Amino acid sequence: MKQAVMSGVLLLLACVAGCERSPGKPAGAAGNPPVRIAVIPKGTTHEFWQSVHAGAKQAGAARGAEVTFRGPEREDDREQQISLLQNTIASRPAAIVLAPLDHAALVGPVRDATRAGIPVVIIDSGLDATPGVDYVAMVATDNTNAGWLAGEHLRTLLPGGGKVLVLRYLEGSQSTTQREDGCIAALRAGPGIEVIDPGRFAGATRAQAQEAAENLIAATPSFDAVFCPNEPTTFGMLLALKSRGLAGRVKFVGFDSSEAAIEGMRQGHVQGIVVQNPIRMGRLGVESALDHLAGKPVSPEIDTGAMLVTPSNMDSQEARDLLSPNLRALLGG
Repeated sequence: MKQAVMSGVLLLLACVAGCERSPGKPAGAAGNPPVRIAVIPKGTTHEFWQSVHAGAKQAGAARGAEVTFRGPEREDDREQQISLLQNTIASRPAAIVLAPLDHAALVGPVRDATRAGIPVVIIDSGLDATPGVDYVAMVATDNTNAGWLAGEHLRTLLPGGGKVLVLRYLEGSQSTTQREDGCIAALRAGPGIEVIDPGRFAGATRAQAQEAAENLIAATPSFDAVFCPNEPTTFGMLLALKSRGLAGRVKFVGFDSSEAAIEGMRQGHVQGIVVQNPIRMGRLGVESALDHLAGKPVSPEIDTGAMLVTPSNMDSQEARDLLSPNLRALLGG
């Protein structure tokens, strides 16, 4: 009887030791459930966000973490993103990686997460808050510099000067506002360039962008070039230029990769696009969150880089990797 009781006690102790989570162990270590990182993008439909998802998934797989990815259906639905963030906080992930739709509206919910003990890493677009206090770090393109690249390229395309039409994206989106302002600053730094900036916003979808572009072109008697600050505005403007017989007749520099923009460069309708590295952004966002959880130092600002792709360099390996990542393979689809 004594021997049976002792065997039972030893079995119970072994079970407790095997089931108890050791807080010092890394994510995915034996006996530990994986650390959950919740990624909340601005949207999920555009190729840019699918690339961010791919990078986040890569980082999670490499570090033994569970990565969830859920964003609003439309990139102008601030209320849905706020609701998603609040629900995510209630579900108690280890950390959150967020691309805020609005630099002001998301400040309160992000501070709520931080106060609840859930660290937040901001990606893609800025927040009117303090890194290292309200959130861990900002992982993004240097958008002002990326816009400057576009404006500088437009200046070279208009050596004799000219009028450049700017189609803005969405009010409250800090990343695209910085690109627009960076491009305009570069254009105005050279002689002979007139910037036409009516301050009109395209909206979150390609269809809205096309309609806004059509209206903007109709209201502008003459122009020599166009700048658009992201993928939907670039796509919508390209369709509008084609419908009016202006594609290839005016210079066009856009932002972010898409099949339409790549084909537009091959056809001579697009003279350049500034591309970010969304896969790297997603990967570094998740890695920064995991490093913070592990007690490692994380830089408050991490630049994920940008490249100006033109018809002359679009077939280089560096450009191809950014223009046409194999998202199906990366996402397992």
